[in-house]
Amino acid sequence: MKGALQMENGLSIYPGLDNTLEENLALIEDAHRLGLKRLFTSLHIPETDSKALKRELGTLLHAAHDAGLEIISDISPATMQLLGIKEFKISAFRMLGITTLRLDYGFGLEEIAHMSRHPHGVRLQLNASTITGHILSALVELKTDFSVIDALHNFYPRVGTGLSEEALVRKNVMLHKLGIKVGAFVPSQQGRKRSPLRDGLPTLEDHRTEAADIAARHLVALGTDYVLLSDALPTHEELAALGDLAGDRVTLSARLLTKDAEVQQFLAQPFTSRPDEARDAIRAQESRSKLRELGIEAVPENTIDRPVGAITLDNTGYGRYMGELQIIKEAQGADPRTNVVAMVDEEELGLLQYITPGRKFSFRFHS
Repeated sequence: MKGALQMENGLSIYPGLDNTLEENLALIEDAHRLGLKRLFTSLHIPETDSKALKRELGTLLHAAHDAGLEIISDISPATMQLLGIKEFKISAFRMLGITTLRLDYGFGLEEIAHMSRHPHGVRLQLNASTITGHILSALVELKTDFSVIDALHNFYPRVGTGLSEEALVRKNVMLHKLGIKVGAFVPSQQGRKRSPLRDGLPTLEDHRTEAADIAARHLVALGTDYVLLSDALPTHEELAALGDLAGDRVTLSARLLTKDAEVQQFLAQPFTSRPDEARDAIRAQESRSKLRELGIEAVPENTIDRPVGAITLDNTGYGRYMGELQIIKEAQGADPRTNVVAMVDEEELGLLQYITPGRKFSFRFHS
């Protein structure tokens, strides 16, 4: 998306589990073409065929490296045994091609702090879902180098065990105070779900049956810095949605109603919600000046009732207010001075609450 903050989104692969080697290699190639930046893998899933994992892992890590993907791996004592690593050394994982180690159980805080100061070219990743203020305070006291650390939430295979929105936001805020970027997972709805349960692998329980595209944009609206698809074989369309995701704004899918080509071009820009929040509408801060700069005259068109989710543009009848762009939060009647130029998709109306004062927003239009 032009002018958008580049996100480092990605996908997950699980060698020796659900997919063939060829399917995983095709996934990596597709992800690279679509501009994805990260690949997550877990090397201690009990149901994994360990012989297949050992046989395929090197090929997959090599392909991911050639595709320029950051390779994130969960590690545990079981991982080291599986990979034949007798003693924990960061350099051993680096030699395998793993570029980020996700540290969970089995690592003390002093050990994490020490690793951060001697990373040997490998980044470290905290478990965002289990982090606490006490843990972060202790890491600060131990002079941890947070410049080589980010965080990633868990995913939750069992129905009913995913995080609440409030819990995710609370952890994100805690981590952001130390400048730590935070990622989270969304499941695939159109592709192959990962075994053994095949009930999806969301971070938020609300996303278990939610389309990956909407779930990802919801995570961004909540302040999540990057998003990973968690299931075994997502579709090309789901990967593409993450490749197009804008990280600095709330993005809404909407049905375009105006036939004016110049107005359509104007609506394709990002906007900013005004700092003085209106009760009944989200008002774009810069829309009037932008319309004047483009030399566009908004003539009366489609001046109909304005339900919740209507995207409106004041026309020439409003005089100097011409160009005022709003998203309606409280239904309003028709006004000959105001055009209804588009409608936010009904299933995305919940995203309006995240367009807070000063927040950027933009639209993805369809007919």
